Amino acid sequence: MTQELAFVVVTPHTIRKSRTGAVVGRLLSLASSELVAARLFATSREVAERYAATIRPSPDPVDDAHRKLIREYILQNFSPDPDGRRHRSLVLVFRGKSAYEDIKRIVGNVLANSDTGETIRDTYGELVRDADGSVRYFEPAVLIPDSAATVNDDLRVWMDYSEVEPALLARVPKYRHPERVQQTLVMIKPDSWRTRSSRPGAVIDMFSRTGLRMIGMKLNRMSVSQALEFYGPVATALETKLAPVAARRALAAIEGELGFTLPKGSLEKLVKLAGLPYARHQFEQIVTFMTGRCPSDCTPGERDRAGLVKSLVIVYEGEDAVAKIRDVLGPTDPSKAPGGTVRSEFGSSIMVNTAHASDSPENAAREIEILRMRESIFADVVRRAIAEIGN
Repeated sequence: MTQELAFVVVTPHTIRKSRTGAVVGRLLSLASSELVAARLFATSREVAERYAATIRPSPDPVDDAHRKLIREYILQNFSPDPDGRRHRSLVLVFRGKSAYEDIKRIVGNVLANSDTGETIRDTYGELVRDADGSVRYFEPAVLIPDSAATVNDDLRVWMDYSEVEPALLARVPKYRHPERVQQTLVMIKPDSWRTRSSRPGAVIDMFSRTGLRMIGMKLNRMSVSQALEFYGPVATALETKLAPVAARRALAAIEGELGFTLPKGSLEKLVKLAGLPYARHQFEQIVTFMTGRCPSDCTPGERDRAGLVKSLVIVYEGEDAVAKIRDVLGPTDPSKAPGGTVRSEFGSSIMVNTAHASDSPENAAREIEILRMRESIFADVVRRAIAEIGN
């Protein structure tokens, strides 16, 4: 069976209630389809109307009533408030064999009102009726297209809007202390994507306890050129910290093996001969881990190509955002991270430590630019996915 696309729209209510991570984790851990794109939106009334129109009438009266309920929900909850404030939603695009049915199975039915929690809607959705059968309250938690046949056409609503709306939804919410508002970048690293797992969602869920707002999201494949620039400051730090340590270890090993003391000044020479190459090798290992490509083996053209491994990049915004995120992240070395932090829960080494977070507002701004978080690539990624599956 050929591959196809599917997509899920995480509703504004789900995002406001900080359930995004749990929903993402459920999708990633249960879906056989691969996540290929992610983008946050703050929709206008026009886009809400276009999206509502993708929920088409049905010849079945019962099904048609449910679709009408969804259309009304979209118009009410995706449109801006009377004061102009827009609401965030998240679009996740998947690719795989029978992707639509795969995702639909995890999302569940609009009418589901089970207390088993088997589907996303069982767990986070609500459909409450009065005694006369009228709907008192409806919250679907996530939305999907009517059928597999309409997915590509329906995606064009979001593709078109992605090309005119800023990729970073800065200052969409209102803040009590705007002078303290910062942006910070989080990257959920490749070790969280090696196997089908709920870990990326669990990490998002842990960061949600900061009370910060997600204002940008992108599934990213970091190029070698980006990694060299992104981690450039780390290279200098590694040379300063690791080169002397490696030189002392080399000196001890030589003297221990040969059984005599090397002449004075040998340590300084070993810093250049062994310490610096070791530090540079460690830096190259970081770049290889983040991109899937060894920089010393790349041609100049290959350095600018998208990497072979993926990460999820999220920009958070809010008061004192940098410190709040780093408190939840924990220190670089997972063995020294306090319990309950991201790195203590999921990290395994200084390099394979689950996530990165900016350490200052200045570095956040720098990293946002390097990873091009302001650029709208969603439509290009989806077009490429459509072309690859031949639809």
